[in-house]
Parts: sequence; C-alpha cells; structure tokens
Amino acid sequence: METNTLNQTPRSGRLHIGVYGRRNAGKSSLINALAGHQVAVVADVAGTTTDPVYKSMEIHGLGPCVLIDTAGYDDEGELGKLRVEKTVQAAAATDVAIVLFAAALSPEDDFAMERRWIDDFKKRQTPVLALISQSDTVDSTEALAAAIEEKCGLRPLAVSVHQPGVREILRVQLLRLLPEGREKASLAGHLIQPGDVVLLVMPQDIQAPEGRLILPQVQTIRDLLDHHGVAISATVQEMPAALAALRQPPALIITDSQAFHQVYAMKPAESRLTSFSVLLAAVKGDIATLIQGAEAVDGLTEQSHILIAEACTHAPLSEDIGREKIPRLLRKRLGQGLRIDMVSGTDFPEDLRPYDLIVHCGACMFNRKYMMHRVAAAVEAGTPITNYGLLLAKLNGILDKIDY
Repeated sequence: METNTLNQTPRSGRLHIGVYGRRNAGKSSLINALAGHQVAVVADVAGTTTDPVYKSMEIHGLGPCVLIDTAGYDDEGELGKLRVEKTVQAAAATDVAIVLFAAALSPEDDFAMERRWIDDFKKRQTPVLALISQSDTVDSTEALAAAIEEKCGLRPLAVSVHQPGVREILRVQLLRLLPEGREKASLAGHLIQPGDVVLLVMPQDIQAPEGRLILPQVQTIRDLLDHHGVAISATVQEMPAALAALRQPPALIITDSQAFHQVYAMKPAESRLTSFSVLLAAVKGDIATLIQGAEAVDGLTEQSHILIAEACTHAPLSEDIGREKIPRLLRKRLGQGLRIDMVSGTDFPEDLRPYDLIVHCGACMFNRKYMMHRVAAAVEAGTPITNYGLLLAKLNGILDKIDY
C-alpha cells in the first residue's frame, strides 16, 4: 500500500530517506526514480518543490520507507525562507540523507551550503549518501567528484535517473548506509514470556475513534502476538469480568494512561502494570530523561509555564487529554494560575527556555529520530520533558510502580 501526502508528520516505524540539494539539482527526479513512478512534479523551473513531499512505500531490503522530496536549500526571498524552514524540519526526521550535487556545478565552487548540511547531518548522526546528479548531461564528473571529496569529506557517486538499473544502484547504496540497530524496538514483548496472558484495558469513550482502535493499541497487540503472548481486551468497566474469566491473574496489564487510577485500584498484586503511552516513551524517546521530566513536577509552582505538545493534529473533542484533562490535573495540583501553551503536529517552539516543563504525547505518529530531536532540544535548553503516560503515572502516585 502506498500513500502520497503533503505536509505530513514523520511516519512512525518507517525508515525516512530525505533528498536534499539546491534548486534544480534533480531531487524530484531522483525521488521518482526510487519510487519507480512519478511521485513529485518535475520541471525546469527553480523552486518547483515547495513544501516537502512525503511518499510512503516498501523498498526491498529497506522495508517500509518514507521518501522525502524537499525544497532547495538555496531558495530565496521571504517565501523561499519559509520553504527552507520546512526542509529543516524534514531533516530532523531523516534517518538517511541523500545530498545531491548537480553535475553542472563547477569544481571551483566552495560547496559551502552542502558542507553546512552535511555537517549538520553528521551532528545528528544521520548517514549521508552524496550523489552527483544529472551525470548524463556532462562529459565527465571526475574533477567535480574530486573537489566535492576534498571540500565536503564525502566521495560522491555519479548517477543519472536515465541510466539502466539506477533504482537498484540507489537501493544498494542505501542498504550500505542503514543505521545500526534500526531493528524495530519491542513495545511490550520484552516484558513477557511466551504464553503469558496480557490484559489490555482500552476505554471506548468519546475520544476513541468510531469503528477502529488507535495506533498504539494496534501496534501493541501485534507486538504481543509476535512475542507469543496471549492478548485479551476489555474496557475499564469490563475489567473485573475479564479478570474473573482468567484462571490466574494476567502477567501484565496495559492500560490507557487516563485510566491509571481505576486500573491500579483493580489490578491483582501479582500483575505488573504499564500503559500504551509509557511503552511509547521507552521506544520513541530517552526513557530516563522522560522519567526525570515527570519527577520535575515536584519542583513546579503556580507561576510555572508548561508546554503541551501533540504529534497529531486531530480535531479535539470534549475531555481531550492534552487540552483539557492534563491541564485540569496540573492546575489542581499546582494552582489555577499555571500557564499552559499547546502545540500540535510539527509546530514546536525553537526556544524552549521559557518553559519549566514540556509534556509530550506518546508520539505514535512520529518516528524515533524526530522524537529524539525534540528530547535533545529540551535537554539542550535545560527544560525537563516527559510524556502523557509518565506524567499521569506521577500525578497518580504510581510512577515507581509501573513497567516499561
């Protein structure tokens, strides 16, 4: 199954491959070559690509991927500046970067822009594949390749989207650059033994989408099945009936974080407890940093300033967890004068220093690269960061009693 969307948030669980370069360097043509059909609009007009284009697909050996076609980082003017900002956002979610050098560039160029982007990717520990694009338009790329290697520290590969087998050439090169340890992290499988019974407590209230389960619930069920667990499901109201139907207490109970209080009160002493959001904290971010962030609540006052950040941009309903429930709980604990800001999607303040705490959602819609970018930004600013599940565990007095 393939999707093609604009202004998309980083997709969870997929390898993000971003293509970067100056305007008219052939980024969109390369994306189309990788995809095997036209995904991005190709034209000779500089600046054809405006906002990043995200293409989700499966590539043999690479698995599920997101190809990101970006605007040229040499774009100009006020609108160009906004386009480059979107390209910078895409870079934060990129697992493997392809940097293009157009074959028409002169070996005398200082490649300052390319060096700056390559250095930034190196700081992020993002592997970079350097390519000389449009190689079929010149007689030789040797002098340019030598100059790029000398000035940028990477030996580029010369390619043309018109050469036979270019898609396979690119696939093999990307395979060589796959980040180490990119195997899918286990959400809950590491907490159970084969045959263990796991009770999933999943409220189906006004916040639950009609006719389907939310992504963290689906991912957790699949992970439990992959690790040979026995998963059973119930709402909070049916939890007593589910427990009564079992011959022995479940090895693990995974609940919606909003139900921590009720579920903890009903859980058997032998059963361990966690939540979908807490499991995501361990997979998507730095769990130790996020736990420290939850503990930081003890040092807050009514004069504190808190940022709540959500990955998705859903239309909020009544009793929304991020916009209503968590702010209400925090104000009950700290005072009604507490200042709280709310952002969603890829909106995230550049300066986090004014905040005393950042409370992030589980980030099921973000890949780990992008979530870790936000965690790192908070650490650099000296601002504690946690997530919904860990904060709710803290506010319910059970942070030290949950598993992850």
